[in-house]
Amino acid sequence: MSVLPLVFTSGWASGINAYAVVLLLGIFGATGVSDEVPASLQRTDVLVVVAVLFLCEVVADKVPYVDTVWDAVHTVVRPVAGAVVAALLAGESGSLPEIAAGAIGGSTALVSHLVKAGTRMAVNTSPEPFSNIALSAAEDLGVAGIVTFAIFHPWIAATLAGTLLVVGLALVIFLASRIRRFWRRRAERRAEKRGVPQPVVPPSGAPWG
Repeated sequence: MSVLPLVFTSGWASGINAYAVVLLLGIFGATGVSDEVPASLQRTDVLVVVAVLFLCEVVADKVPYVDTVWDAVHTVVRPVAGAVVAALLAGESGSLPEIAAGAIGGSTALVSHLVKAGTRMAVNTSPEPFSNIALSAAEDLGVAGIVTFAIFHPWIAATLAGTLLVVGLALVIFLASRIRRFWRRRAERRAEKRGVPQPVVPPSGAPWG
């Protein structure tokens, strides 16, 4: 069976939560649920490290603005993780060249990461924290559910992942104005910390002095 759908799905999921992907695949392989998971992902030391990092992400991802910093740090981590996991899966199955799998997994992870980061910037313009927490929890459950589903029904899971990726891109485009507002507020806060005076915009119709 081709490993391509699992490569695509793991790439999409890695762009959202790479640690959850490695942890889930490692557990599925170690417990014998799947024979497509390479031994390197099943090692106890790997599972312990990614479990700790996963817990860190679960907390950081639900705190407004902390999640944006976390996403910025993981702009490199998630695509690289998606590429490495994809290459390892391809190497284990032998049905897809490892370089091609790595390119698919890495590029898909990068796109889904940008969708996640952009959506969070838009949500962070809201003064209340509950929408952020709800969105993060939905992402965690979505990754866990679809990666698990991909082990048993890879093509259906890949279709779901592809659909969510397209919907996410459309949502980011729709929220573009709120994302710009987030960057504007961030620039204003940095200017305030440096003591740079902000320009005063006069009321509509008032003459400039």
